[in-house]
Amino acid sequence: MDARDLRLSYGNRTVLAGVSLSVPERQWVALVGRNGCGKTTLLRVLAGLLRADSGTVRIGGDSLLSLSRRDIARRVAVLPQAMPEVAGLTVRQLVRQGRYAVRGPLGMLGGGDDSRVSAALAATGCAGFADSPVDRLSGGERQRARLALALVQDAPVLLLDEPTTYLDVHHQLEVLDLVRRLRDDHGRTVVSVLHDLSQAARYADRVIALRGGALYADGPPGETVTPALLREVFAVDGRVWTDELTGRPCCVYDAVDGSQVTPPPSPPPDAALADRSR
Repeated sequence: MDARDLRLSYGNRTVLAGVSLSVPERQWVALVGRNGCGKTTLLRVLAGLLRADSGTVRIGGDSLLSLSRRDIARRVAVLPQAMPEVAGLTVRQLVRQGRYAVRGPLGMLGGGDDSRVSAALAATGCAGFADSPVDRLSGGERQRARLALALVQDAPVLLLDEPTTYLDVHHQLEVLDLVRRLRDDHGRTVVSVLHDLSQAARYADRVIALRGGALYADGPPGETVTPALLREVFAVDGRVWTDELTGRPCCVYDAVDGSQVTPPPSPPPDAALADRSR
């Protein structure tokens, strides 16, 4: 996927200000930045769901504008922030819809699963609740079902808009581990919007930070995730260090707008000794 000089404005507000990026096969790119910086808009332009005022997007060398909606769906699978729910729709029925781009309307009339549906359900850990209604699933199960829907399209590129939104930490890691397996085991190229910078640094091969609709930083996590990025992009003071286990950067936010954080008081000596004795 290759994008060049993407520009988009809503009235007097510039949303994308000449953004360019190239994503090679099997790479995971994380888009980060504050709310309103253009992350979701960029993802929608890359998916062909929104047309930029100027600039080009190419997938596999072909211009996005030259492809039909069905052709784009064969190349790009999109996981939006939210999807409308249909009462009583089972996971299996939901995932079958992802085969439309490949099977077409006549193929869908035949019903039934093809091997890709079963494979997607298995790969995302959904086989055990494939016949359960989607609206009765937990948040983590529902997100896995949506990933199965994206996977079954057989598209080489996955575009994920905040795939961990509304999930607890356990389910966040479960979903991100699953995305990593889709890249490693199924050869998918991934572009995702992530709010948690430490998670972006841990999972993605590359971090792209946007500020005011423009590219601020683009590179491996070890080069892009810095205290300067925290200040300039997220408007917070913080610390960044390298995790000894993963070799990836981790960060913690200390203050907003230069305000000082008062450290917690040290325990009295007797209390400290008591803690050690336990």
